[in-house]
Amino acid sequence: MIVYSSTKSNFVKDVMTNQIEKTILTSFVRELGHSTGKQEIASWRNSMLYMNNIVSDPEIPDDAGIAIEYKIPQTSKRIDFILTGTNDKDIKTAILIELKQWSEAEVSDMDGVVTTFVGGRKREVSHPSYQVWSYATLLEDYNANVQDQSISLVPCAYLHNYEPDDVIRNTFYKEYTDKAPVFLRPDALKLQAFIKKFVKHGDNGEMLYIIEHGKIRPSKALADSLSSMLQGNQEFTLIDDQKLVYETALKLAKKSTETNKNVLIVEGGPGTGKSVVAINLLTELTKRGDVTQYVTKNSAPREVYQIKLTGKFTKTRIANLFSSSGSFYNVGPNTFDSLIVDEAHRLNKKSGLFSHLGENQVKELIEAAKLSIFFIDEDQRVTLKDIGEKSEIIRWAENIGAKVTSLELGSQFRCNGSDGYLAWIDDILQIKSTANESLEGIDFDFQAMDSPRNIHDLIIQKNAIANKARMLAGYCWNWISKKNSNLKDIVVGDYSATWNLSQHGQAWIIHPESVNEVGCIHTCQGLELDYVGVLIGPDMVVRDGVIITDATKRASSDKSIFGYKKLFKEDSAKAKAAADMIIKNTYRTLMTRGMKGCYVYSTDPETQMYLKERLQRTKTESVTYKDIPDGVSVNTDGM
Repeated sequence: MIVYSSTKSNFVKDVMTNQIEKTILTSFVRELGHSTGKQEIASWRNSMLYMNNIVSDPEIPDDAGIAIEYKIPQTSKRIDFILTGTNDKDIKTAILIELKQWSEAEVSDMDGVVTTFVGGRKREVSHPSYQVWSYATLLEDYNANVQDQSISLVPCAYLHNYEPDDVIRNTFYKEYTDKAPVFLRPDALKLQAFIKKFVKHGDNGEMLYIIEHGKIRPSKALADSLSSMLQGNQEFTLIDDQKLVYETALKLAKKSTETNKNVLIVEGGPGTGKSVVAINLLTELTKRGDVTQYVTKNSAPREVYQIKLTGKFTKTRIANLFSSSGSFYNVGPNTFDSLIVDEAHRLNKKSGLFSHLGENQVKELIEAAKLSIFFIDEDQRVTLKDIGEKSEIIRWAENIGAKVTSLELGSQFRCNGSDGYLAWIDDILQIKSTANESLEGIDFDFQAMDSPRNIHDLIIQKNAIANKARMLAGYCWNWISKKNSNLKDIVVGDYSATWNLSQHGQAWIIHPESVNEVGCIHTCQGLELDYVGVLIGPDMVVRDGVIITDATKRASSDKSIFGYKKLFKEDSAKAKAAADMIIKNTYRTLMTRGMKGCYVYSTDPETQMYLKERLQRTKTESVTYKDIPDGVSVNTDGM
């Protein structure tokens, strides 16, 4: 959808008569059904004055096409400015220009990200070159007309208020500025020359029409690339009932239509291979030409699986196959053939930074696709906002008129294939009573160790094997090192450590250097390791054999209990029950990230003794706290 579409000559007239922002706004309201804020209207006025100066060069043809605010189908992304025509070899060309009002920015330690003042405060946002390059790849990979008619897309960025410094063109961003050059305040003549290099002849806006009416479909190049990434990758091999879920999903995808919508709910505990099936489905459905995306609320699984597929820690074009669950509140019905929703238990009611957008993420996902596939584990809901329950998905599916199919992944690949360890964890955390009161006969290395330093040393040792061991902790310590790298976040006795560094982003769990840091629930959920060390904070303690949780002991920066105080005032019993579930589920999730071993330490002495007692317990005997030596373990070979 294009908000404003015209030729260069008409665009110049609209700017010269001071009508451009009014014309854009009128079209904006007509196309999108709502208005926009004064700040965006002002940005149109200011930026279009600069763009008018650029395109006024007589060597840029008067009949070149110009589009403003092109909304990329299946997304909420908009390309600020497009200029179309043909080059000296008569190749159809569209120049995509990202416009920014910025006057300053800071280099971030994250790939393709800068820090600048937007929305009333400093925020980490995409580098303009990365942003416009990613938009170009979206069109190349999903617009059939761009593919079939060999339209050349040329991305660039223009920061017309920005004076040159060592930020925007910093070598850290060279990969993206090479793909999409960035022009600053003194570079108007350079931008003109850049445009004239690619557009020699006008097209009367014909190419804009071609792009706007292009059918949405994944390109063969994208499908082949994704398929080749998966081949031979043992991490994504389907086993047992994973294959049944996979084939069922493909069958449903084939018969799903706008009038025959389907919802597939796949339940499975930690390590049952939900994400393995999801990535295989993403690959096969894309290969079949279906418009498909892998969706999660938390960005950590998305980033990690992109890296596992590509082998690169930098952003790649397959990032467009991965999306946030909060991206669908303004997507049209049945825009997608299939949506694969991993970690569906983490879905929220509303989207947006302030949780004020849309109506319900479950509803929006089902409406947006002919087939919606939800992978879910209700025992991994870890924030007050998590609404992803099976009953909620079924309720919305029935309201929308979609047929529901339910399957379960039962085979355990985590914790050395043992359902018993998971049941034991449920029992000791008092989540649910099970028959697994001991770890007797279970081949899993679980230790209650004497200090967090001992655990971290062991984790570093285990990590040397395959980079699959990490230290984790309950979110009971504020992230003070984010603003001052000289500070330590977690201090327990003689042990001190920092939370995961922001430079590793949400892919912290696979960065080799991150073994020296401590991760939290937000950077490990949905992912797996061989060994984990877990530091239990004061938010969960044992008193007289009973687990007691306390949400007030969480770090003030922890968003998982945001709204607890308000809920407590309204209904204290309900608030305590919700917080109790979240805290216990958090530690359950942390303690089930490892497939081979888990080492724990509690900052509370009585809780530490409780863990040791449970490790000593067998089916035929029980012991008291005073009988238990330090460093008790069930199986210490761990290799």
